[in-house]
Amino acid sequence: MNKLVECVPNFSEGRDQSIIDAISKAIRDTEGCTLLDVDPGKSTNRTVYTFVGCPNSIVNGAVNATKVAFKLIDMTKHHGEHPRMGALDVCPFVPVRNVTMEECVNCSKEFGKRISEEIGVPIFLYEEASTQSYRKQLKQIRQGEYEGLEEKLKEEKWKPDFGPAKFIPSYGASVTGARSFLIAYNVNILGTKEQAHRIALNVREAGRSENEPGRLKFLKGIGWYVDEYKLAQVSMNLDNYRVTGVHTVFEECSKDARELNLAVAGSEIVGLVPLEAILMAADYYIAKENLFIIDEALKVRLAIERLGLSSCSFFDPKKRIIDYMVQEDLSVTQPLASMSVRGFVELLGSRTPAPGGGSASALIAAMGAGLGAMTGWMTYGKKKFEALDSIMRELLPPLDKAMRDLIPYIDADTNAFNDYIKAMGTPKGPQRDAAIDKALKQAINIPLSTMRISNSCWNSLLKMAQYGNLASKSDLEVGCKSLETGIWGAHRNVTINLLDCKDAQFVESTTKEANEILKNAQESLQKVLEILSNRKE
Repeated sequence: MNKLVECVPNFSEGRDQSIIDAISKAIRDTEGCTLLDVDPGKSTNRTVYTFVGCPNSIVNGAVNATKVAFKLIDMTKHHGEHPRMGALDVCPFVPVRNVTMEECVNCSKEFGKRISEEIGVPIFLYEEASTQSYRKQLKQIRQGEYEGLEEKLKEEKWKPDFGPAKFIPSYGASVTGARSFLIAYNVNILGTKEQAHRIALNVREAGRSENEPGRLKFLKGIGWYVDEYKLAQVSMNLDNYRVTGVHTVFEECSKDARELNLAVAGSEIVGLVPLEAILMAADYYIAKENLFIIDEALKVRLAIERLGLSSCSFFDPKKRIIDYMVQEDLSVTQPLASMSVRGFVELLGSRTPAPGGGSASALIAAMGAGLGAMTGWMTYGKKKFEALDSIMRELLPPLDKAMRDLIPYIDADTNAFNDYIKAMGTPKGPQRDAAIDKALKQAINIPLSTMRISNSCWNSLLKMAQYGNLASKSDLEVGCKSLETGIWGAHRNVTINLLDCKDAQFVESTTKEANEILKNAQESLQKVLEILSNRKE
């Protein structure tokens, strides 16, 4: 899946709709950016935008939006309830999918550098992007706000990370950096504001005081009463859901509520949430209740039900989970895997070198893993085989995962071939040699990855042959032979491409690994067939 970064810039304009719309348009018009939310506040005179994209696109979107703000927002006339220091007040970059925090730090630095150079304003780094403890938190940098900025910039210790140490009256200064995804989360309590706040003091990291800290890290919280819902809430921000998950917060608040003889009436997530956070909650309840669920949609449903996320308003995963709002169009990113069976087979047989044996091998291997999983499903949950449920729970997940993981390699193999051909067509010289070497190794590593994923299935398939429903015997035999054939086909692609590789060490290590996988596949297939042949009803 492609890399996905979230950007949440806060601009100091929440009343003039024309300016709000102009900034929105700048983001929407940036190629590769998807604007998810625009949240203006009149009292704060501030608008929070949420958009996503790949690392390159997200920086372009933030730069384009800030250039519009520089032209249209006049900070000398700005008044609002929210603290601020510039037309663009703060611009955090947040990892969402397949992106590291370091990459988001690089996004913030690239953004800061470009903005300081292109419009000449001071930029400060914060959170993960800052290396100085006294100016790491937003409140530290923003202290004194816009009104105190002119004097602050005269101090050496407040020299901007990018741009001039110069006060720009119409703009002010901006803060940018990288942080974890912040989840706004409320647990509903059938009680009073004071009771909800008591629970908040117990669980939030700050607790009641430095001498009396709370139980959960990276958690902020207060208690309040919501007239609209006619209930109290423990209202919290999860600053790092990978350390303290939504499910952990819910369970800890529920525990304290029980001790106070209070009822918990579900919870709500305010704004968007990463899929990972929901799946973490699902996995917690699956383990806690000894459930067997491997389908993603069912996991999401379980988390919604256990956390009571629809208690205040309907929680629609397609509109609330950020990953689902920006799902890849598989017909574009994986066109071969998205074709009909007929279309793919006819394309294989057409007058074109790709897709070829590598893509076919990935498909054959995926079907092999799929038939192995099918045998498990034909065994699991049936009264006749009830004693085998625990074994099927062990064997099904790795086979299902391998099947799904192999499907993208149908397209990846063809893409690798096309990249190699493209590299071969570049003008002669050192750059061409480097491009060819990179593309060739990719054309080797893709089928090698097909082999590795396929090879991970054999332990499960051997055990499936021992215990699986014999009514699916031929299906399992076909599956295992398909998996072995897929590995053999991928091995042929690896070895033929290695002939052109000049990296002797790479050739030696890759050949050794590929041969070992092929040998294991051939031996494992024979073992499976022997086990099935010897089994009786």
